[in-house]
Amino acid sequence: MASASPNLYSFPNSNALAESLRVYVLRAQNSALSRHESFRLAVSGGSLPAVLAKALLAPGNGSPEDTPQFSKWHIFFADERAVPLDHEESNYRLLKDELVAKIPAELGSPVIHPIDEKHVHDDDPQELADLYQEDLMREFAAKDSVKLPVFDLILLGCGPDGHTCSLFPGHDLLREKDAWVAPETNSPKPPPKRITLTLPVVTHAVNIAFVATGAGKKEILKQIFDLEEGSSLPSALVNQGAGEKVSWFTDHPAVDGVAFSRRGSL
Repeated sequence: MASASPNLYSFPNSNALAESLRVYVLRAQNSALSRHESFRLAVSGGSLPAVLAKALLAPGNGSPEDTPQFSKWHIFFADERAVPLDHEESNYRLLKDELVAKIPAELGSPVIHPIDEKHVHDDDPQELADLYQEDLMREFAAKDSVKLPVFDLILLGCGPDGHTCSLFPGHDLLREKDAWVAPETNSPKPPPKRITLTLPVVTHAVNIAFVATGAGKKEILKQIFDLEEGSSLPSALVNQGAGEKVSWFTDHPAVDGVAFSRRGSL
């Protein structure tokens, strides 16, 4: 378990948050490309793709450090719903519509790693999870030589119940130690069948960022950051497992009343 605390950033508005998120993501990109030839990240759905698009598609200052090199990106999904890729509930479709389809041609195109659409209607999403894990293994080396994949960045949301990815409070999946990708057959929110990265994979990443905005998040963020009763929530478990590798990007209404020390800039 990590000992250092996560970083909690709070911004007055969505523009300021997006500007800082851009700096953070591109720092992670540039650091990754200095270590290896690609930038491997995982993203969640919800409001995150729209925020990511606002951050990354804004005009930069023209410097190499401030330029997304999308042609070197490999984008995986931190979780995905067992639905066809063109379904309105698909995180793949959401990311494609909000970000990927809007990337200017001169910035290149990322490699996207979707789920295997042939298995979305299976009664049990285990095969869907296994195939996605195999995709990760091809990218991150054979499992017998790598215990866990090391993503350069994982971008997450936080639900009003404290869930992240498709890791829900009280579910057995929170205790999974071996699988990289696991099925969820009974999600508390529809659709019920999903796959998700497991907690050890999330906390093993080089950088982990949450984006949580709006007054509707303040009660759950109080629990996650200030109260013992929130310590078993999935988002809090990421904080505990990864410590200072975790950065939260919030607006002021989302952390109104949160006592945990927060920062205004990177």
